[in-house]
Amino acid sequence: MVKNVDHSARKRAVLAAAINQHIEDAEPVASEDIARDFDLSSATIRNIFAELEGEGYLTHPHTSGGRIPTSRGYRYYVDFLLSQIELLDKEKEQIIGEYRREINEMEGILEKTSEVISVITHYAGLVSFLEREDRFFYKGISFVLEQPEFQDLTKMRLIVKMMEDKKRILNIINRDFSGKVKIYIGEELEEPQIQECSLIVSSFKIKDRPTGRLAVLGPKRMEYQHAIPALEYVSDILSAVLEKI
Repeated sequence: MVKNVDHSARKRAVLAAAINQHIEDAEPVASEDIARDFDLSSATIRNIFAELEGEGYLTHPHTSGGRIPTSRGYRYYVDFLLSQIELLDKEKEQIIGEYRREINEMEGILEKTSEVISVITHYAGLVSFLEREDRFFYKGISFVLEQPEFQDLTKMRLIVKMMEDKKRILNIINRDFSGKVKIYIGEELEEPQIQECSLIVSSFKIKDRPTGRLAVLGPKRMEYQHAIPALEYVSDILSAVLEKI
């Protein structure tokens, strides 16, 4: 009996597996790395990789036979392949616990929030206040610089310079968007200095009025399935905290 195969579904699954593998170890993904997970031969996976590369979702460094995701691959991964994953209860408790220390003024709460985002995601946490551009806080840029893809000194300098140029980073964070979060991947940031990065942005409110933005800055090889719900949850908690001051 011939088994029917949904080639499109299998190709999507292979793309997801390749991206998950690259997110985990930052190395180009070889066909052998994931063939066993699909009970397929390496040759079959290589053929699927070739199709995905032809469609612009994967590419391969010249120094390696393995593949790495392109910005288009990450975009497809985020938009279509990620199932909604809730934060673990212990992570929610950790976030709430970070706000238990009494802070009664806006500056302290926003600065604390940038730290909370960084601690829970292990990337850089950014917070802006829409009505006052001098209220901009960020913590955890070292988490980004420690990632393997940013060990090049030039890339490090570009990221640090971008973070110090408050106006340019705020222009990105404060862009209008609909929905709970907005995700910019690589070239979508429209800033060459950080095109190796991704930025996840959410809003916080006071009395149902948009008040500011929260963001996570990390490599394109970001753990989106964790960072997205984490930022959403921090946004909800921060809005609740600000209602009380």
